[in-house]
Amino acid sequence: MTESLFFFFASLTLLCAIMVVISKNPVFSVIFLILTFFTISAHYILLNAQFLAAVNIIVYAGAIMVLFLFVLMFINTGKNVEGTLKRNMLAKIAGTIAGGLLFTVVVAALKDVTLGHPDPATYDSQVGMVENLGKVLFTKYMLPFQLVAVLFLVSMVGAVMIGKRETGEQNF
Repeated sequence: MTESLFFFFASLTLLCAIMVVISKNPVFSVIFLILTFFTISAHYILLNAQFLAAVNIIVYAGAIMVLFLFVLMFINTGKNVEGTLKRNMLAKIAGTIAGGLLFTVVVAALKDVTLGHPDPATYDSQVGMVENLGKVLFTKYMLPFQLVAVLFLVSMVGAVMIGKRETGEQNF
């Protein structure tokens, strides 16, 4: 049962993520990204990490996506922002090369991975709970946690700067 749920949520996650990329309307892209976050939260629940699932829904699907929608509303998408055909073709070629390189790196990283089955004698069912997560997060991963906090702060400041831009004003 768990395996079939995993494959269902995995295929739904991939479908929503592809729709984020290929959707022409930015609002639809944000909605598909919210659906992607919900399916990733379902994966967390399958992994017995309920706290991460709740935080993913609250922080990403809630706060960050609302911020993205407000930024999309502030940006003037009525004017034509597309460049020439040559620039668009160059962007497609660069995107294809970058995607191919990323795919190559992922395949190379996963080439020698062996999947093992957990030993029932040493299995810890409390691994994804809040207390254990807090201990690891604030000891071993303190620096990355603080860097992510700074990254969120910078993104909020950037969204405010984009939203408060006056006509003809240049911020940089």
